[in-house]
Amino acid sequence: MIPQGMVNAAYLVAAILFILSLGGLSHQRSARRGNGYGMAGMALALAATLLGETPGNLALIALLMAVGGAIGGAVALRVQMTDMPQLVAILHSFVGLAAVLVGFTTFLDGGARYTGVEQTIHEIEIYLGVLIGAVTFTGSVAAFGKLQGLISSAPLTLPARHCLNAALGLACVYLGMVFVGAPSTADAAVPLLIMTALALLFGAHMVLAIGGADMPVVISMLNSYSGWAAAATGFVLANDLLIVTGALVGSSGAILSYIMCRAMNRRFLSVIAGGFGGGTDSGAGAPAAATAGAGGESTAIDAAQAAEWLGGAQSVVIVPGYGMAVARAQHPISALTRRLRDRGVAVTFGIHPVAGRMPGHMNVLLAEAQVPYDIVLEMDEVNARIEQTDVVLVVGANDIVNPSALDTPDSPIAGMPVLEVWKAGCVIVLKRSMASGYAGVENPLFFRDNTRMLFGDARQRIEEVLGGLG
Repeated sequence: MIPQGMVNAAYLVAAILFILSLGGLSHQRSARRGNGYGMAGMALALAATLLGETPGNLALIALLMAVGGAIGGAVALRVQMTDMPQLVAILHSFVGLAAVLVGFTTFLDGGARYTGVEQTIHEIEIYLGVLIGAVTFTGSVAAFGKLQGLISSAPLTLPARHCLNAALGLACVYLGMVFVGAPSTADAAVPLLIMTALALLFGAHMVLAIGGADMPVVISMLNSYSGWAAAATGFVLANDLLIVTGALVGSSGAILSYIMCRAMNRRFLSVIAGGFGGGTDSGAGAPAAATAGAGGESTAIDAAQAAEWLGGAQSVVIVPGYGMAVARAQHPISALTRRLRDRGVAVTFGIHPVAGRMPGHMNVLLAEAQVPYDIVLEMDEVNARIEQTDVVLVVGANDIVNPSALDTPDSPIAGMPVLEVWKAGCVIVLKRSMASGYAGVENPLFFRDNTRMLFGDARQRIEEVLGGLG
């Protein structure tokens, strides 16, 4: 057992490493280094905790850590990069479940004795830890189900759902008052159990009511919740590092949620209220050479024509969307990028902040496919130079390139910042069909004079374009 002073010093160093980790993860170039800082900080924190407490069942703890580490390592090695949002969601659920279990364990532990104000504070810590953890757990499981396709991405719009959420919230507040004022453990267990059930219901209903278009915000929001759940657990266990770490994750997740909402021109409360994003982009509807829509007719081309346009251009911008992830087309797109650059074509990528199903989804996929970091640009950078671009290739994106966001004041996505690809010389949109995106809004881009539709599976069509380039 090491002195408490050394434990506190180790916790301080670990906290600094976690802060450096967050800083490193802010950019693709430094992301690997950021991960290294985070791993080092966690290893130091675990070692200091175990050596500082020296529990009697150390062998059991070591065995469980080994089993958990082996399972986590196996999952991390097997999961596809396109399935990363699902992995993130289910990992968030583990944090929430851990907070619930720690809360109940502490509540049932007769060894911890407090009196007066200390007792009240301790009970509030337990109650909040279980509450936040339960909401995080079922919310994350519901998000995993939506992302994995086990649950419909359409929002669950129950009658009077806002009144239901308000009633659940008020009930949890009332039960908290009963819990804190309970004269005995047996009396306090009843409101704690009822609150846990209500919180589990609230977490699931909250996420189920949110449509697929808002899933990036949901993922960052659940990330924030998991951080606050960890912080609450830190208060329960009187662990300073867990409090600091949870606060870092919770605050960074909240800031990220705010940034994502701004990118979608949405208010955070309106996202949580749900009911938006009931459309699908599943590929329903057969493609045709010239498909009529409310905005006119779209014109289809084949892969050979697309290859001719791309090969003859001086500058190309590629805009990836969720369709690229579904088709697992990032590697053929990386090969297309190399082929075009070898021919002297200036190729860049335009990334919308909410493209995909979690923050940074497209960046992760492109990094996996070894696309150079310096040609992956943010939306504002691309929009500033889009008028000088010869060809834009849109791969599986819809709402993030929809001109209705700027041209139609009464559109559901009105005011949402988008990639203004229609200002380029010509636009090639690679999609399975003419179906709308998750916002359920028809895209006038498909019917513009300088737009051509390339229908089919993104991976297959890009490989055909590669063949056409020779």
